[in-house]
Amino acid sequence: MKKKYLSQKSVENYIQIINQNIIESKWEPDIILSVNRGGCVPGVYLSHYKSVTHKVLDFKGIDNTTIDLYKRVLDDNKNILVVDDINDTGETLQSISKYFNEYSQKIKYAVIVDNKTSLFSVNYYGTQIDKSIDSSWIVFPWENNENG
Repeated sequence: MKKKYLSQKSVENYIQIINQNIIESKWEPDIILSVNRGGCVPGVYLSHYKSVTHKVLDFKGIDNTTIDLYKRVLDDNKNILVVDDINDTGETLQSISKYFNEYSQKIKYAVIVDNKTSLFSVNYYGTQIDKSIDSSWIVFPWENNENG
């Protein structure tokens, strides 16, 4: 599979675009929840820009206890921004939105790279691609290039 490598500088520019789009939308998060692992780097950047708390969402081996912990965090905050690196097929963000369906009015989603043909629509993104035209694998600077 063909790969496209994003530079650190490009990622930082895309995160600044997301931040600016959030400012322009006149909506501000009280907390940023990053999807482990890809969302951690952009989530930390955005939490510094916004001066808000950052927490990590980990959905590997999730159980009811973990969901209850996440729901307590959601109960304690008015505006929640969920951040990931890419909205590729939409499966990850769609499953998160299903877990937290009762909180849908409180949650917005941001990604560095948004695939126009994804099944999930995000609120904020740094750049868009169309995987129906170019199906290249996007490689972020923090990824192990051998394992993607």
